[in-house]
Formats: sequence, C-alpha cells, structure tokens
Amino acid sequence: MPDPRWTDDDGEQAGRHVRPYAITGGRTRHSQHSFTLITLVVSLSPDEIDHEPLQPESALILELCRDRAVAVAEIAAHLDLPVSVVKVLCGDLLHASLILVTAPPSQMDRPSVELIERVMDGIRQL
Repeated sequence: MPDPRWTDDDGEQAGRHVRPYAITGGRTRHSQHSFTLITLVVSLSPDEIDHEPLQPESALILELCRDRAVAVAEIAAHLDLPVSVVKVLCGDLLHASLILVTAPPSQMDRPSVELIERVMDGIRQL
C-alpha cells in the first residue's frame, strides 16, 4: 500500500511534487556540517533515538542507514534526490544526533605513494 503522504485523492501514487529547495527550506548547504560524496552515514539504534517527527526524506535516510554505513552519494541515488539536498538533510540529522558519520581521510592521513609501492613490492616477493 502506498504511503498516504504520496498519494492523490483517488489513492493513486502521485509521485514527488515537492521541489528539492522546499525539502531543505531553500538551503543549498548546511551551516555547521559539510559532507563529501563518500562520507559514510549510519543511523543510531532506534532505542537510542528520542526525537521530534521527521520529514519523510529524513526518515528514509535513517531507515536506509540503519543496518550499514551508506555513502552520501548512495543515499542520494536510493532516494532519487540531488546530492546537495541529501547533504543538507544529513547535516540536520547529524546536528540532531540521529546519525554518525565517518569522513574520508584527509590528505595528511593518507599513506604516501612511496609507502604503497614498497608494500606492493613486498607482496609481489611473497
């Protein structure tokens, strides 16, 4: 049975009628948090969450990320939303402490090309 929020008067699936800017309140980025396409998002356990009702898209993000960490780009693809909208919604969820995120390593945290080449040479010698 279709979600009643997304049906027309006849009970038929109406599709999405809300523009992306309406979902985010006109925001194109979150004021406190930034995300990359490969930032991983995971929902907190339902029993740890005490929050006010969420808009449908935010609730879908929580559901999608409940069992495993999901990249921001993957969330956007699953929900058929622009990545910019997903980034804003994830920022709101993070601000409300409803999700945990793992950012990709910074350039300083990445191993050097020389180290990777030495490891590969060592593996080849095995």
